[in-house]
Amino acid sequence: MGTRVTYSRNVTLSLSRTCASHCKYCAFATHKTHLQPPSEVERILDRAERGGVRELLVLTGERPDSNPGVLKALNNLGHNDFVDYVVWSCERALARGIIPHTNLGPLSAGDLERLRRVTGSQGLMLESTSERLMETVHAGSPGKAPVVRLATLNAAGELKIPFTTGILVGIGETPEERLDALDAIAEVHANHGHIQEVILQNFVPHRRYYGEEPAEIAEAAADDFWRTGIGSHPSLDAPEWACAVSVDEMVGLVRATRERMPDVAIQVPPNLADWWPQLVEAGADDLGGLSANGDHISPEHPFPSPSRVQRRLASDGHSLVERLCVQTGFLTDEWVDASVIDVVAKHHPTFMPREAAWGELALSRSDLSAALAAASAGRSLSESEVTALFAENRPDAVEEIRLAADELREKLCGETVTFVNNRNLNISNICTVGCAFCGFGKGQRSPEAYEYGPEQFTERINKAVAAGATELCIQSGIHPDWGLEDYLGWLRLAKQVAPDLHLHAYSPMEVDHICTVSGLQPTEAFEQLREAGLGSVPGTAADILDDAVRNRISPNKLPTERWVEIIEAAHSVGLRSTSTVMFGHIESPADLARHMSVIRDLQQRTGGITEFVPLSFVPHQTRLGRSYGITPLTLEDNLRHTAVFRVALGSSIPNLQASWVKMGLDAATESLRWGVNDLGGTLMEESITRMAGGEHGTALLPEDLIGAAHRAGRPAAERSTLYSIITEHSLPLAAAV
Repeated sequence: MGTRVTYSRNVTLSLSRTCASHCKYCAFATHKTHLQPPSEVERILDRAERGGVRELLVLTGERPDSNPGVLKALNNLGHNDFVDYVVWSCERALARGIIPHTNLGPLSAGDLERLRRVTGSQGLMLESTSERLMETVHAGSPGKAPVVRLATLNAAGELKIPFTTGILVGIGETPEERLDALDAIAEVHANHGHIQEVILQNFVPHRRYYGEEPAEIAEAAADDFWRTGIGSHPSLDAPEWACAVSVDEMVGLVRATRERMPDVAIQVPPNLADWWPQLVEAGADDLGGLSANGDHISPEHPFPSPSRVQRRLASDGHSLVERLCVQTGFLTDEWVDASVIDVVAKHHPTFMPREAAWGELALSRSDLSAALAAASAGRSLSESEVTALFAENRPDAVEEIRLAADELREKLCGETVTFVNNRNLNISNICTVGCAFCGFGKGQRSPEAYEYGPEQFTERINKAVAAGATELCIQSGIHPDWGLEDYLGWLRLAKQVAPDLHLHAYSPMEVDHICTVSGLQPTEAFEQLREAGLGSVPGTAADILDDAVRNRISPNKLPTERWVEIIEAAHSVGLRSTSTVMFGHIESPADLARHMSVIRDLQQRTGGITEFVPLSFVPHQTRLGRSYGITPLTLEDNLRHTAVFRVALGSSIPNLQASWVKMGLDAATESLRWGVNDLGGTLMEESITRMAGGEHGTALLPEDLIGAAHRAGRPAAERSTLYSIITEHSLPLAAAV
């Protein structure tokens, strides 16, 4: 998988362009009185709220209240100074669930602290540490003195403010001076650990905007570009004091920044040069705020829309993911004011660190031990107990859960690790549902859409038989043109080509579609499918069996009650099924607990479920991952959830499977210590996870899964779909001893 590139969905507020400095390259600043009135602030924020914006970027000139006209205007509004007005603007943003990031120029520690109470993060471009530039482009700009700007960076670090800084390249500095500036930033970060992003920004010449409002120019340019895809991006001659910057030099700076600050995001602006994809290849991993109202500093250079950026990144194998102005790692009360964290937790909970959002739900140690003992004895835990287990992250408590899960696995399944030699066959990715978490489904007119014909279908079955497969797993998108006869036809053809293959086919979503277009009840549909050769049913399309969550991640998906009805119908006609869960996205511990209750209750009624398969969410190339800033689960989180799934199932479903496609084979091997007894299938051709950006391959050999079991110190066995043992693979003698 390629680079995960982040961005912020923001709106820019140029609260005042009045500036005490006279930088030669700046077209933003004015030395006249300029102050946005409260009504304009409210207008911008109202529009931002309607557009789902999550960040307010407050831009200003340096010390605007040093201008008597600005100070008088502030006093007339009831503010003692400019920072007070910024605080008011930030409070208005927070009231709408929008998190402020301020960039006001050099500030005192007192002003930084005032802003800390109402911001997620703050910023100040260092630009350069060259004193020589104070006589050229920075002449008449005391606020650009390196010592002044470094003082602000250090003060922010002492106050534990998540901070964004960077360098400006192409303003007459030397290559050595660029590296000196990066060294200075790295030193500040080494002392305080508060630098969250370093911006590598190339200078672009601008015309002057006398009598014009850059914000209005920027907004109009952004509106045109996002609507039509056509932007002006004028190219002007560079002034005499500027220096040329090549893409190779920018690539070198990306690498130099990564060497100096490996834990810091590297931001490159995607609107100032067309080389940004090359910088991503070199290691840049952030594109800043793709502001819906444009770039107020370079107003005729609008940002590309997130959808345009996403398509460009995807073509290079990279993914685009939204973030807040404050990086998730800083979203703790050590770095961000509690009142701001409360706004994030209320309006943007998926951006909160999982441990911060869930930690308060954990059980006391005595209650935890009692719940685990009850699960081991066969009692079904309550939803509140299971919720607490999913929320648990204390290392000693997690180890206690792991031990309980492993003991339960041994009691129910013994030591043997099973797997099935199978082929996954996704006949078509054409789908009408449009799940936000899916990177597989495509519209019929998409250039990426495909649909196998009988020859391709037959060829894949023959390869499966040649590889020794005993199972064919058939699932596809919800094809608008397919009816009952199409689904029956695939089964009949498969049985004609390979009569002995077990056909594990058609998700509940596909069966629901069959019922809709045919008018059959689920039991009637399953009877016909079974007669055509269906052997068992994959319990996919479950996702999270809680309709509040389902409506957020896929409003067109069949509801929980219908999923249960279809699986129950399969069981009623003698077909067994698997069961699944998709976790690690926007669900909460309580949502997972409700899901497990549904699965347990269904199994208690029918006994028809053969296995439970936890599927960790792969966010990379999905709309859900991009929109909610979702990062892949860590190995630790994946294993912790796996153990809780085993405990939550109790003795209801004996087999717990690890998905090596989602986790990777090494993690799946480790999960054998966390309650897992089955490693799933060889698959041969996995498409759904791969299209979402999965990076763990699409096929394994039986030898790979046997080796994984043996590395865990356990014997292996190839099984059938319904868990009868086909071939045992004992531990090598040396390992057994």
